[in-house]
Amino acid sequence: MSSDGVNEGRRRFLIGATSAVGAIGAVGAAVPFVQSWQPSAKARTAGAPVIADISKLEVGQRMTVEWRGQPVWILRRSPEAMSSLTKLEESLRDPASDESKQPEYAKNQARARQDRGEIVVLKGLCTHLGCSPLYRPEVAPADLGADWIGGFFCPCHGSKFDLSGRVYKSVPAPLNLEVPPYYFMSDTLIKIGEDGEAA
Repeated sequence: MSSDGVNEGRRRFLIGATSAVGAIGAVGAAVPFVQSWQPSAKARTAGAPVIADISKLEVGQRMTVEWRGQPVWILRRSPEAMSSLTKLEESLRDPASDESKQPEYAKNQARARQDRGEIVVLKGLCTHLGCSPLYRPEVAPADLGADWIGGFFCPCHGSKFDLSGRVYKSVPAPLNLEVPPYYFMSDTLIKIGEDGEAA
């Protein structure tokens, strides 16, 4: 019959139109799904380097900035504190920072860049379970003992770190505090999260 030809043409048209609409719908559904795999602008910003102004950081003071959602400490140590670092070698688990995480330029006693050794930059999280240690710069406080010459004390489980973030022996923390990548942009500005050209 001649009506079969008309129905066949109509059938092909409807199949083609339905397929086209279905393909457009599939692409429309896939685009937001694939975009959801990309990090959000907030997440990209959270991982970006941060700049800290240390112009008002006095000797013995510590400031805290946030990088990647974690506290980062910047501490300006006194000449006396720097000279006391050698006295602790026997009491420390990893005095040479062989097992700990830091950039190569901070793998030294001060755990800092050599040109500005009095400034130490540390992640403010205990390497045991991630608590935030307290800054305890005082010498020989009653609760930490007569041999305490300043450093960081974790109140969660009692881990102790010196003023370079090096961990003491016989405490729960297995490693020194982490040193993030950083460099001095100027005398007063530090960029945390990048090593800079002179790394």
